[in-house]
Amino acid sequence: MTDSIDHRLRGAWTPDGADAAHLTAKELRWLRSRIGDTTPNDPVAPDSAIATPASQLPEKARSALTGIVGAGNVLEEPRERLERSGGLSYLDLLRRRHPTSGIPTPDAVVLPGSPLQVQQVLDVCVENDVGVVPFGGGTSVVGGVTAFKGDKQAVIVLDLERLNRLVSVDPISRTAVLQAGVRAPDAERMLSAHGFTLGHVPQSFERATIGGFAATRSAGQASSGYGRFEDMVTGVRLATPRGEWELGVAPASAAGPDLRQLAIGSEGTLGVITEVAVRVRPLPENEHFEAFAVDGWERGSGLVRQLAQQGLLADITRLSDVDETQVQLQLAGTWKTSVLRRYLGARGVDEPCLLVLSWHGDSADRRKSAMRLLRSGGAIWLTSAPSRAWLRGRFGGPRQRDALLDAGVCVETLETATHWSKLGTLYDRVRTALRRELGHPLIMCHVSHAYETGASLYFTVLTPRDPQDPIGQWERAKAAACEAISADRVGTISHHHAVGMDHAPYLTAEIGQLGDDVLAAAKRAVDPTGILNPGKLIG
Repeated sequence: MTDSIDHRLRGAWTPDGADAAHLTAKELRWLRSRIGDTTPNDPVAPDSAIATPASQLPEKARSALTGIVGAGNVLEEPRERLERSGGLSYLDLLRRRHPTSGIPTPDAVVLPGSPLQVQQVLDVCVENDVGVVPFGGGTSVVGGVTAFKGDKQAVIVLDLERLNRLVSVDPISRTAVLQAGVRAPDAERMLSAHGFTLGHVPQSFERATIGGFAATRSAGQASSGYGRFEDMVTGVRLATPRGEWELGVAPASAAGPDLRQLAIGSEGTLGVITEVAVRVRPLPENEHFEAFAVDGWERGSGLVRQLAQQGLLADITRLSDVDETQVQLQLAGTWKTSVLRRYLGARGVDEPCLLVLSWHGDSADRRKSAMRLLRSGGAIWLTSAPSRAWLRGRFGGPRQRDALLDAGVCVETLETATHWSKLGTLYDRVRTALRRELGHPLIMCHVSHAYETGASLYFTVLTPRDPQDPIGQWERAKAAACEAISADRVGTISHHHAVGMDHAPYLTAEIGQLGDDVLAAAKRAVDPTGILNPGKLIG
């Protein structure tokens, strides 16, 4: 084995071929003035330092799997297994950088080449009682692709990267069928050749897959215009331990409960999604960018609420709180003088919150009405420059996290959502819980998904990493935040990151014991021996 370390093994997000992020000395000084001194990382451990147990895959299963997908698509080398041994949360990356204990590692990685092969692989795993973890882009930040064995002797990762085809496009109905392993940039490239777009662009866009979007109820940055991913899905094809399952024959149906919505968001516990039928839209002919400064979080969220309830949201509507606004402008070089602050202060904006808007296609009338509402609410126009700057760096957050990890910073995100009447309460609760555990962290928050009845809250936390107990430091903080969210059911445990393993302890508080029983019954119906994604979502 070589000690050349790729981005996943070294504990980094940065995709192949993408530029890594760097923090300048000036940026680091400013950050440390906010959060305190940090201790840079020790040298990153080579992959040879990560303990990898021998594969426990039974020979009978190995032989059968090889017969289905070919010997070259059953991978058992330690490096190949480690590359797919989990997601990309802060703790996932930290464990790869400083492996003081074993990382849950699959016994093999299997790469099927068709939906039929996926079904055949599941049949073999049922026969041999082998656990199966479906794997797309590996971008889970909640333990959704951790290679947990549960009560199984062995567990495989079912990597769907070879299911990478655009199956069909129906331009009359404006639908398309994509295989589950298609990565988001490839989906857009293939659809654009037909004049269409999916319009689903989450921060994980560079790495995430169509199947992953469906399995986790993903929400993209343009959800205000294009909808959440479950709004786009018209049908799904799954492989299950009981056989293939296809759902969705019409744009709407009253034929009982919508079982598509049971499959979507099931996180690989009720079946392996192999194909997804989606609604597509014509490529927009133009985009228009705007940015405003609003005085204070309460006023800013109130204006977003009015936009949502009057049907005036831009396709991308993103409101940052005071702390996130200051960091954005500081890192963009906009805050290096007091000119902007004086400009805004003279106009009654003492605590600026940045509102970024992007309008797609023919939206002139909606945009005109939205501008009128914002100006009447005291928002100050800042030209399109801040919006364009955000757009250029929209995928940079995870790569900046790599640089912050190098600098010794504990940096992680968490998200939730609630109704408008509870938004302020939830915002305060989460910040209070994080400060109670972390002391004086920098806590940033934004709304990037707004609805007529409520909105999401997305928090980013930065604090000096505890060199003695870095994992426990964040585990305690995340638990405190989750308990604050779950208390009195003030918010959802996840708006778009899903449940995985990390949020599973809090699911019952949201859906009730009866809800747990319903999910468990569905699990027994399709996966009676419990081979699918052990330990995730369903207890």
